[in-house]
Amino acid sequence: MTDTGSPTVPPPASSTTSPVRRGLVKSVLSGDAVILQGQPQNGPPPEWTVYLSNVSAPRLGRRPTDSSSATPDEPYAWESREHLRKKIVGQFVTFVRDFTASSGRDHGRLYLGGTSPADAENVTKEMVSEGLLEVRQGKITDEYTTELLELQEQAKSAGRGKWSSNAGTIRDIRWAIDNPRELVDKYAQKPVDAVIEMVRDGSTVRAFLLPNFEYITLQLSGVRAPSTKNPTAPDSRAEPFSEEAKFFVESRLLQRDVQIILESTSNQNFVGSIVHPKGNIAESLLREGYAKCVDWSIGLATGGAQKLRDAEKQAKEKRLRLWKSYQPTSSAYSGDRKAFTAKVTEVILSDAVVVQKEDGSELKLHLSSIRLPRETGDDKQPSVGRQFRPLYDVPFMFQAREFLRKRILGKKVQVQIDYVQPKSDTFPEKTCATIKIGDLNIAEGLVSRGLSKVVRHRADDENRACEYDTLLAAEANAEKGKKGLFAEKTAEKKDTLRIQEITGDLAKAKQFLPYFQKGGRAEGVVEFLSGGSRLRIYIPKETVLITLLLGGINCPKGARVGPGGVTMGAAEPFADEAAAFTRKLVLQHEVQLEVESTDKNGNFVGYLFVSPDGNTSRAINLSEALVEAGLASLHFTAERSGHYNALLAAENRAKKAKKNIWANYTEEQQQEEVEVQQADTSERKQNFRQVAVTDIAPGALRFSAQNIEDGAKIEKMTTEMRQAIAEHPPLAGSYTPIRGDLCVAKFSQDGQWYRAKVESVRAGQAEILYIDYGNRESVEAAKLAQIPAGFGSQPAGVKEYNLALVKLPNEDYLELTLQAFAHYLFGQSSVFVNSEYKVGTSDYVTVYFDSGNKKIDIGKALIEEGLALADERREPRLQTIVKDYKSTEAAAKKGRKNIWEYGDFTGNDI
Repeated sequence: MTDTGSPTVPPPASSTTSPVRRGLVKSVLSGDAVILQGQPQNGPPPEWTVYLSNVSAPRLGRRPTDSSSATPDEPYAWESREHLRKKIVGQFVTFVRDFTASSGRDHGRLYLGGTSPADAENVTKEMVSEGLLEVRQGKITDEYTTELLELQEQAKSAGRGKWSSNAGTIRDIRWAIDNPRELVDKYAQKPVDAVIEMVRDGSTVRAFLLPNFEYITLQLSGVRAPSTKNPTAPDSRAEPFSEEAKFFVESRLLQRDVQIILESTSNQNFVGSIVHPKGNIAESLLREGYAKCVDWSIGLATGGAQKLRDAEKQAKEKRLRLWKSYQPTSSAYSGDRKAFTAKVTEVILSDAVVVQKEDGSELKLHLSSIRLPRETGDDKQPSVGRQFRPLYDVPFMFQAREFLRKRILGKKVQVQIDYVQPKSDTFPEKTCATIKIGDLNIAEGLVSRGLSKVVRHRADDENRACEYDTLLAAEANAEKGKKGLFAEKTAEKKDTLRIQEITGDLAKAKQFLPYFQKGGRAEGVVEFLSGGSRLRIYIPKETVLITLLLGGINCPKGARVGPGGVTMGAAEPFADEAAAFTRKLVLQHEVQLEVESTDKNGNFVGYLFVSPDGNTSRAINLSEALVEAGLASLHFTAERSGHYNALLAAENRAKKAKKNIWANYTEEQQQEEVEVQQADTSERKQNFRQVAVTDIAPGALRFSAQNIEDGAKIEKMTTEMRQAIAEHPPLAGSYTPIRGDLCVAKFSQDGQWYRAKVESVRAGQAEILYIDYGNRESVEAAKLAQIPAGFGSQPAGVKEYNLALVKLPNEDYLELTLQAFAHYLFGQSSVFVNSEYKVGTSDYVTVYFDSGNKKIDIGKALIEEGLALADERREPRLQTIVKDYKSTEAAAKKGRKNIWEYGDFTGNDI
């Protein structure tokens, strides 16, 4: 009788077929039912089910269904099936039909061996004599039945099989495994005896694990064969070569004794390897082109991933079956060598490094097949007012970067170029490599600690790390050990670095200044530099990020980068050389700081010391090193420092050697420059520009405005852009914004398209700036669209300005001041601005509006009303207006207006 755990029984052959047939035994359904296969003809061979005549076997238990529960085995049902299975599966037999039942089933006799039934073994007789079949006597007893009855009596007398006194094997089958992982752990990746009961497709089988009779579905680790048609899904289609792959496995494994190694789980199925004396079926499938390697489980394969890769490679080279259209992919690396030794000069986040080759050239390399830690939706947002910084705010990004920085920065490594990832709309071209220091694969070190994950490449993508399978195995171990990115989320888990940014916040800078001044030299890591003497430094002990301006020197300044990444102005001579010098010496190195003071923008001023060899007793003063190299000059503030004599001596040596900025230096030239500076009597210039205010920044005396003459051009450009969008409407979600992009967005107030710049993207929300009007808002990233061609090259229509020489009051009057500021700006159709000075890239202006025949200074008006304070500047050309503002402030103070209603107060209260 059939077991519902077995494959679907083929339909019985028609009674019109020959009464004598020869075939291969595919499987045994029970002690009295067998599936035979004929000769293959352009595909898998035909099959038919035959039954032994005049006998019946004990019934095997059935699997539970939705409508019925499981049934147990009858005594000796398992022994009957197993005896017949071991005897004839995979053997050629001769079937002689005795009769065809009314059900259409062919009943007859099976003969094993010999050249004809006359000299072959009658399988039925042998089974009856072993007591594994019971003779069914019909109404008429013929000679054959009589012979079977005699054999049965002999079995009974001898107490064989079902005629013995014991009940035989009654299987206690676990048809469903509730906890697959528990079973994997139970067998601890040791071989378990098994019988393959069904082949679902070339890489998925069902089997009984012996001797406990666990019924499992097993997916072969490391491979995937084409899927066969699902009989329960009418729309299902078989993939190419699926039937051939299934037959390939059936003919070798179905109902064979094997050993199974359970390696992992996938949903409720098991993942593992099948051990057979004749070889690894997974390798055979790959070698014949019936399957492809799959990365997600190849690292689990007991026999090792390399054997599977090699087998697949053979099929690719021969273009067998699934690989008949295979074309090798090219790495497209155009360099002279794919393997070389280089020195690491910078670590970029946690998946890329900059290396210096032997010829001095630098090359940016990405770690092959490594994926950066990513921001997740449930990550905490950075505190209000703080910019999102992936290095600190993405879980484990900082830990990964630090692992690389401490292991390889400044050291020589072995590089193996693996492939070049082509440029896409989102990412530039990437040269990807495997990097080793000694025997340590850096990528493997990251992955094994759970600090990065492995990219899952397409099956046909050969561009991957040369030790890709090692990375997969490392990732599997990290996941099993719940390390890093694979750890369970808990409230105590510290996977991000909650830093405090001090840059630009004068109040916070003053709070931290005593810590730097009294605590001796502070230790930090240089994270970024924007010039030879301006550095961003992370202080681990206090988890703060500061900007340090090197004290005692004047260093050439580079060109400023304005809105939209546009370079503003020209770099001073030797600015690039100074920046390169500083970068090579200190970038991402551990340094020590001597902080002297802060500037008005919340930056710290002081000296930085670096020890390239790790010996702090031989630390290099970066200010002195720049001066010595002729890339900076002495500043008068150096006279107050204990480093003055060393700096002065370094400058004299640089002058004498005529290095860089001193290349054309002479003693006479120095005297001439001093005289020119003393004779500088430049006056403040007034060059009014008429602008229309479009937006005011919250909480600051800062606003956005358009030049009046540009208004019509902006409107015309915007109208034409909207027409272009209407003609080619963007598909929702087709554009993926990244920080710094120019795109188009619908303004929430009117639903119209405007040009916008992406300032940040986080958790599906984008912070954008409307570059022609100055408004900012947060929108869904999926609602942004790519800017039509030709409209991205036009400059921004709006510019941002700060009110010059005016400071905001304390919080009690802040709202009142901002309301008055907005009233002045929005109460006029246009205002006039005059540039006074710059702080960094920010433009500070005085603002006026016409009132009758005179111009009203808005900054002075706010001070006069007791709503703002006068700021101080030291430029000689500004002293006239500074004094005017100060006298106006004094009058407001005397009149107890607004912020002065309770008298004077110090700057510390602001």
